[in-house]
Amino acid sequence: MALHYRTSGFVLKKNDIGEADRVFIVFTLDFGKIKILGRAIRKIASKLKGGIDIISLSGIEFIQGKTYKTLTDSVILERFGNIKKDLVKLEISQKIIESLDNLAGNEQKDEKLWDLLGEVLNKINNWNLQAQKQGPQIIYYYFLWNFFSIIGYEPELYKCASCQKKLKEEALYFSAEDGGIICSRCAKDKKRINVGIIKILRIILKKDWQLLSRLKIQPASMEMLEEISEHYYSHLLSIHFSVENMAKIRNENKK
Repeated sequence: MALHYRTSGFVLKKNDIGEADRVFIVFTLDFGKIKILGRAIRKIASKLKGGIDIISLSGIEFIQGKTYKTLTDSVILERFGNIKKDLVKLEISQKIIESLDNLAGNEQKDEKLWDLLGEVLNKINNWNLQAQKQGPQIIYYYFLWNFFSIIGYEPELYKCASCQKKLKEEALYFSAEDGGIICSRCAKDKKRINVGIIKILRIILKKDWQLLSRLKIQPASMEMLEEISEHYYSHLLSIHFSVENMAKIRNENKK
C-alpha cells in the first residue's frame, strides 16, 4: 500500500510531458525541493489543476513511486495575484525562483530558506510602486544574499577575506573567489567597490528590512550592487555544477 504524504509548497516551475501530464518543481516545507508528477492534469476534467500553479503556495498530497512522486490532491493556499498582474514583479519573482532552483539541493528540508522565500514573495506581492523609494529589484538582492548565507556562502564584509585583517575605509574590492571584500594590498584585478555598497550588504545580511526599504540607493550604487551580486552568483553556480558533475561521475563509476 502506497504511503501518502502531505505538505505545503511554493510552486517554482512546471513542465509539460506526454499528452496530458505535467511535472512540477515545488519547494516544500517538509521535504525541500521536490519534483512531483501531475498525471493527466492538463485534461479539462482534471480535479488537480485548480489547486497547483506556478508562483503559488499550495497544499499538496502525493505518493512516492519508483520514478516520481505523484500528485494525488492539491489546493491553492496563496495565489500571489498581484505578482501575476505586474510584469516587473513577475520578472523579479522568476529571478528569485530561478536562483533557488539552481542552487538549492534536492530533497533537503530547510525551514530558513522556506521562510525567506515566503517573506520575499509576500513583499513583492504587496509592493507599492508609487509609495516605495526604490523599485522592487532590491527584494531580489535581499533574497539573493540571504540565500547565499543560508547555503553556507555568506560573504566576509568586516575583514579582508584574503589576509583576514580588519577592513579600513580605503580602496576596497570584491572577490567572489576569496568570498567577500578584500583590501587593496590583496587585490589583483578585482572589482573595486565603494563603502556604500558594503553598508548595503551588511544591512541586507542583518535582515534589517525596515532600514533597507527606507534607503534611497543611487542608480550608480544599484548598478554596482547588481554587478557584484551577479558575479558572486555566477561563481557559486560554477561551484555547484562542478560538485554535481563530480557526484554524477562517482555514481556512474559505482555502476
